[in-house]
Amino acid sequence: MNAKKIRASRLINGASVNTHRIRDVCVYCGSGKGRNPAYAAAARQLGKSLAKAGIGLVYGGGSLGLMGEVARATLKHGGRVTGIIPSFLSNRERMLEEVTELIVTEDMHQRKMEMFRRSDAFVALPGGIGTLEELVEQLTWSQLGHHEKPIVLANIDGFWTPFMTLLEHMGKENFIRAGLEVTFNVVDNAHDILPKAIEASRAAKEKAEAAIEARF
Repeated sequence: MNAKKIRASRLINGASVNTHRIRDVCVYCGSGKGRNPAYAAAARQLGKSLAKAGIGLVYGGGSLGLMGEVARATLKHGGRVTGIIPSFLSNRERMLEEVTELIVTEDMHQRKMEMFRRSDAFVALPGGIGTLEELVEQLTWSQLGHHEKPIVLANIDGFWTPFMTLLEHMGKENFIRAGLEVTFNVVDNAHDILPKAIEASRAAKEKAEAAIEARF
């Protein structure tokens, strides 16, 4: 299956081009909506926030669940959406063909690498084991120094609290050792997701610039 690729301008419906490092945010989330209506509401709010800020959404390409909610909300408010989906999931997750750019990959590994390559920050909304796996992969890559892109956990109604408790337990048991800390940001409100990602991105940029200055 050939992928449909459409280039989009950074100027979206009159929204100004952002001046920070984030041009596109990758959102990991469930292909279901979950039991709590707050999850879908958070997905819609995030989509709206991205569109209004002129920041593109990169996501798993489906039309169901929270994936569909965040993508349609971004499009509804004039935003830019890149959907990336493996061919074998195009029917199961009901590929959303209305997105700005649709990329169909051969497998999950290619999908995840393409999502990583195209994104400047990562957000984890509530989801299942697939969402967890994608989140943990980015946390691992960050831990090992593979990237310094911001990672934000949207802890809507405490969804990610058990996961954070597990990480704390791993640390206490010395499986996460000093110098290999797992670095991420946590917000409890959907309105705070994007500001936190932008704040973390700017902090990373300033840290990198200071490190360069210190060498000369």
